[in-house]
Amino acid sequence: MIEPIEGMPPGVIGLRATGKVTAEDYKSVLAPTLERALADGGKVRLVYELGADYEGFEAGGVWQDLRLGASHFNSFERMALVTDVDWIRHAANAFGFLMPGELKVFALSEREAATSWAAEAA
Repeated sequence: MIEPIEGMPPGVIGLRATGKVTAEDYKSVLAPTLERALADGGKVRLVYELGADYEGFEAGGVWQDLRLGASHFNSFERMALVTDVDWIRHAANAFGFLMPGELKVFALSEREAATSWAAEAA
């Protein structure tokens, strides 16, 4: 499931993934949130939290992730990935350079710092 994180600074989107992420989560939460953020022509600043109970994507979720990522590839200015899931932290650190914009990985205990970083001018 993907749900919004309330209380983000202006210009920053906050999303939290828990349990299994489905194709419906992308269609009903993530895609509309990104579309609203991009409506004014700006870039996306995202705090994306993968909690301790995050279980990964269902097959349809993987497909939607690839489609959404391809259609908005250059739309991200900053992404703060907040997780304690070890393999995700390592993968993000190893392959983050492939993402346009800046990517920085934070521990769950550092979500406030992640939010501040995402809100800073690049």
